[in-house]
Amino acid sequence: MDKSLVSSEGGRSTETNNGSVRIRGAREHNLKDVSLEIPRNALVVFTGVSGSGKSSLAFGTLYAEAQRRYLESVSPYARRLFHQMAVPEVDSVEGLPPAVALQQQRGSPTTRSSVGSVTTLSNLLRMLYSRAGDYPPKQPLLYAESFSPNTPEGACPNCHGIGRVHEVDERSLVPDDKLTIRERAVAAWPSAWQGQNLRDILVTLGYDVDRPWRELPKKDRDWILFTDEQPTVPVYAGYTRAETKRALKRKEEPSYQGTFTGARKYVLQTFATTQSAMMKRRVTQFLSSSDCPVCKGKRLKPEPLSVTFAGLDIAELSRLPLKQLRGVLGRHLDGRKKEFADHPEKALVVQRITEDMLARLEVLLDLGLGYLTPERSTPTLSPGELQRLRLATQVRSNLFGVVYVLDEPSAGLHPADTEALLRALERLKSSGNSLFVVEHELDVVRHADWIVDVGPDAGAQGGQIMYSGPLAGLADVRESRTRPYLFDQADRIAKTPRDPHGWLKLRGVKRNNLDRLDVDIPLGVFTSVTGISGSGKSSLMSQFLVEAVSDEIGQRSEPPDDDDGLVAKVETIGGEIAGGLENIKRLVVVDQKPIGRTPRSNLATYTGLLDHVRKLFAATKQARARRYDAGRFSFNVAKGRCGTCQGEGFVCVELLFLPSVYAPCPTCKGARYNAKTLEVKIRDRSIADVLAMTVDEAFGFFADDDPLRRSLGVLREVGLGYIRLGQSATELSGGEAQRVKLATELQRAQRGETLYVLDEPTTGLHPSDVAKLMKQLDGLVEGGNTVIVVEHDMSVTASSDWIIDIGPGAGDEGGRIVASGPPKQVASVTQSRTAKYLASVLELGGTRNSHDSERGRLAPTYRR
Repeated sequence: MDKSLVSSEGGRSTETNNGSVRIRGAREHNLKDVSLEIPRNALVVFTGVSGSGKSSLAFGTLYAEAQRRYLESVSPYARRLFHQMAVPEVDSVEGLPPAVALQQQRGSPTTRSSVGSVTTLSNLLRMLYSRAGDYPPKQPLLYAESFSPNTPEGACPNCHGIGRVHEVDERSLVPDDKLTIRERAVAAWPSAWQGQNLRDILVTLGYDVDRPWRELPKKDRDWILFTDEQPTVPVYAGYTRAETKRALKRKEEPSYQGTFTGARKYVLQTFATTQSAMMKRRVTQFLSSSDCPVCKGKRLKPEPLSVTFAGLDIAELSRLPLKQLRGVLGRHLDGRKKEFADHPEKALVVQRITEDMLARLEVLLDLGLGYLTPERSTPTLSPGELQRLRLATQVRSNLFGVVYVLDEPSAGLHPADTEALLRALERLKSSGNSLFVVEHELDVVRHADWIVDVGPDAGAQGGQIMYSGPLAGLADVRESRTRPYLFDQADRIAKTPRDPHGWLKLRGVKRNNLDRLDVDIPLGVFTSVTGISGSGKSSLMSQFLVEAVSDEIGQRSEPPDDDDGLVAKVETIGGEIAGGLENIKRLVVVDQKPIGRTPRSNLATYTGLLDHVRKLFAATKQARARRYDAGRFSFNVAKGRCGTCQGEGFVCVELLFLPSVYAPCPTCKGARYNAKTLEVKIRDRSIADVLAMTVDEAFGFFADDDPLRRSLGVLREVGLGYIRLGQSATELSGGEAQRVKLATELQRAQRGETLYVLDEPTTGLHPSDVAKLMKQLDGLVEGGNTVIVVEHDMSVTASSDWIIDIGPGAGDEGGRIVASGPPKQVASVTQSRTAKYLASVLELGGTRNSHDSERGRLAPTYRR
């Protein structure tokens, strides 16, 4: 490819568009009218600090424009079925092929989506059982649909294909039978007016609500709890039983007509229909969940379950790890050819299906996903696992001439798994496709054919193309924040590990792939838990440890908002904390779940900053003269918010087959507040102006306010200086949300003896941001606390005081402690899959490519 194709100055190419994509005047989000050309049929990596504009260029501009062009070619009706991205702010994009986006996102919200359905393995398995299964005598042929729990033909009629049933009993609905109905013995009923309404209805119906529950006749108790009847009766609010009886006899005018609902019906109805996560959590506590007694949790009707292949029904085969599934299919492929010798058409079908499945399984295993099972529900997968599943499907698709846009495909990957990822990317590229990858992992960056470095900093200080070209040229770009981590010979990581103050002793842990595991966790130091994806790290630390410590210190956490209660909970079969709890007074879990689910939740509201800012505005002379309180400065309260957009700041115009247009509110111009509220100002800035500030800008504006400056300073120190105070929670990535939570925790007064557990805190972080994060975590340890991180970043691991390496493999090949000790000790353990990568970082301070040994085999095909 000619040198003139792309230069770091963005010079114009003399080559035709057949070999490049040309972008002119990109202004999406913080991009500053950038223009550049990038090669096709190459691995192009977009780098830069968090918030610099990488995703705005790769996804917000290139992918959005590719999608827009494609959708223009389909019918208006079909267009409505797509989730359409906004039209990008760009002058022109030339030479752009069709694009496929593989973004980081949590698993599908439906429990019916599985590993098998994402990879199409489930469809092939159903066809295999339909055409090649062993049927009982005289049973007619079943079509593939009958082997699916998501169709009427296949779903178990008792559990509707979910595999679990939910029921309630008297003990769960009435936890304290010494109470009377008036004293809220029926705990499952609402505690507010609706609960009082149901109690008043019972008085009308003649039940004694002042007698202890246990003394009521069983017939009465059963009707109150379990009836499906819903009688409507007159209600006399506040009347006693005798007064109600007299009023009914006299036919007095009632307070209102009330309709009764039994406790079981109320719980099941609320669980099934409520849109409120809080309400769903409340009623879930009154439900007992268990495997369906009809299908035994297998989700299917008896007829499909009676058909076997290799001696297993389809539910049993779907519960095998993908690695075992490959072995079963491979063993039976040749045997089935002979069996169907008299039916050549059947033998051909079996061969085609099995060979296709084996080819798909090879890609999945090469990507390090052999520990997953086809029936594994997608909501339980990490974003990295889900993206690799989709990547495997694309590798197998054999498409040609497509641009694949990937969002940090190495997220959640051990360095050993990253090698497999690079092999998969090479296969896509060698098939004639282009790969545009947003990535922070240095080993992926080093492997790229072309680098687009965006920066120099985040937010308003970013959005410029620092460099565009082959890797070697980046060494000359001194302003790049990425260059030092790729080319400078940093000092060796020669930190002297701190000594533990004590040990938290876990004994006999049995959960997922952990089998009677014993482990000692050092207290008062920084510990990294390592191991390849699926080895059991999260099962031990993020699940067992967190739940066990929470229970012991009386700090049990709420179930997640997205928990629909339909999946069987993973429970610890065995395990205990045998010692060390006396050194832990508090537990803090910092995860990557969203800090809010609506645009009304933002950085300022979550951290409590907005409360302080609203008080400052309420304390101004102008606000006091108008008698405005702090509530006036909330866009969630009617008296302060704009009446047109109800505090949203924008209005949505639905255009059916075109993307919906979100325009600033014509009344408040996007400010979210009404005009009177915006008249109150601090140094010529309204409350809307303050929310539009970045953390860095607000840090300077509130220089004289010590509490605000301290809180804003912590946000800056964890690398969030570019985030706007009013930025919606829904716009934050998982890594950003995790750092917001960490900053919120760091603002609190440190009392010591706190256990902090973080699951991959470096996800989505540029190496320069990782350095900021490590400084904060080290500060926590210096304050007398214990920090445990589940982590794949070798620079973080090498800087730890202690490492616990779990493995050696994934799934049933993992779940054991391979090594435990200071970094240098773990780096010398030959059985550890982590050791060689750790050793290279300890040797060269994190600058050597851990894939040097692979470069001959994985060398990029494109060279300048």
